[in-house]
Amino acid sequence: MAELRNYTSLRVGGPAKNFVDAHNESEIIAAIEAAGDTPVLIIGGGTNILVADSGFDGTVIRITNHALKSEVDACSGATLAIGAGENWDKFVQISIERGFAGLETLSGIPGTVGAAPIQNIGAYGHEVSEFITQVRTYDRQAKAIKTFTNQECEFSYRNSYFKSHPGRYVVIEVQFQLRIGVETTPITYAELATKLEIAVGEKAPVAATRKAVLELRAAKGMLLNPSDRDSWSAGSFFTNPIVTAEVAATLPEGAPRWPQADGRIKTSAAWLIENSGIKKGDAFGGARVSTKHVLALTNAANATAQDIASLAKSAQQHVQDKFGITLEPEVNLIGLNLQ
Repeated sequence: MAELRNYTSLRVGGPAKNFVDAHNESEIIAAIEAAGDTPVLIIGGGTNILVADSGFDGTVIRITNHALKSEVDACSGATLAIGAGENWDKFVQISIERGFAGLETLSGIPGTVGAAPIQNIGAYGHEVSEFITQVRTYDRQAKAIKTFTNQECEFSYRNSYFKSHPGRYVVIEVQFQLRIGVETTPITYAELATKLEIAVGEKAPVAATRKAVLELRAAKGMLLNPSDRDSWSAGSFFTNPIVTAEVAATLPEGAPRWPQADGRIKTSAAWLIENSGIKKGDAFGGARVSTKHVLALTNAANATAQDIASLAKSAQQHVQDKFGITLEPEVNLIGLNLQ
């Protein structure tokens, strides 16, 4: 019986009743169909899930397909289709090595290509939805292949049509459109611009930008390192909340505020947590807030899944009590909740 702690970046999680490695499209579909009406959990790198200590009473399917197909046109750029099981950062590296630009600010994000559109991953001023043209899926309800255009994916901040319809669609392949070039678009994220020693709005070499992003993520404990328990996390545990202008007006003057197109305001989950009384290094059982970044909750000392959930609940409650804002987990909770 497979212990899910061996397949997640948090290194917690009990046994799976059934566990299947699916290496290609036909194996993915066969594994889904073989599971019938029993619960199914699809995983890739296991980097964005917190699985209960009791495990998963169903079939866990780990998707490992990673075939890459590409077409390059001197005018329109490069179209790359990549299997959902490919490691995301490896794909970013490959795209840059082949002379393509666009994904460099998304370097170092843990997980697989298949998880990228579900979560609409993003960092340093860009989201993956800017580069996706199609997502090929298996529709478990219709028992058929369904390909989504970018518009049909209904991307929004850390959200998508797939995330809004959990369990129905299994991502098999993702298609990207990238520029040919060795220079970024204008850097809009101040922290990254400072690291690159340029002004906001200036461009930078793609390779140098990737290096800078990886260094920034490492400094925050957001790069997985097998020898560093302070990096045994699922990345940012909470999403940055988007609130009404009225709620934003109640926040202290120093709280970050990023106006959104719909009139709402996005603020910083990390700022809210730190200013609610939670500190780097705070612990509950074997779980600990990263010593580098309060948004990362880590398995510091043989934590249980419940330890991590309790620490997350404490941070959530502190922010609720102090600012009246409920933080929403970015990590997928399997068999657990923060209520």
